[in-house]
Amino acid sequence: MKKLLLHTCCAPCSIVIVDELKSQYDLTVFFYNPNIHPEEEYLKRKKEVMKVCDEWGVKMLDMDYDVEKWHETVKGFEQEPEGEARCAQCFSMRLKRSAEYASQRGYDIFATSLSSGRNKKALLINGIAQHHAKNVGLAYLSGDWKKGGRQEKGRQMIMDRDIYRQDYCGCIYSHNT
Repeated sequence: MKKLLLHTCCAPCSIVIVDELKSQYDLTVFFYNPNIHPEEEYLKRKKEVMKVCDEWGVKMLDMDYDVEKWHETVKGFEQEPEGEARCAQCFSMRLKRSAEYASQRGYDIFATSLSSGRNKKALLINGIAQHHAKNVGLAYLSGDWKKGGRQEKGRQMIMDRDIYRQDYCGCIYSHNT
């Protein structure tokens, strides 16, 4: 069975993906989200991802909460509207780290839950991820995870498990809009 590293941003965005992929791959969830503000929010989201992984016996890696590095990454893009250049910088930072980690640890493929967000542009996210995958010689599982009834199924799975559902993307700039 191929080893897949799934970068995950939160439980609501990833629950359906984890459910689909856990039987198809030797799956590991990769929680790397230094963009999430404030830290209490980060901890809430991490707890919910852990809850999903524990329920299904899926391995989870909790990576650094390096807020300073994230601020350096998006410096100069603070005033950009949601979904534009600042977000692309943020996606790139997290997906590059995911691809590098997967390549260094012997994974065959990596993916991300980022494209499942209702306001997230799958074309942009998948393009960034494919670029980083190519740079490290790794395959990338591309998809627009919000399609095919997944959003509706995910909402139901979240309600059934009483999982916290946030009301903003995660960063300080999306929190203030």
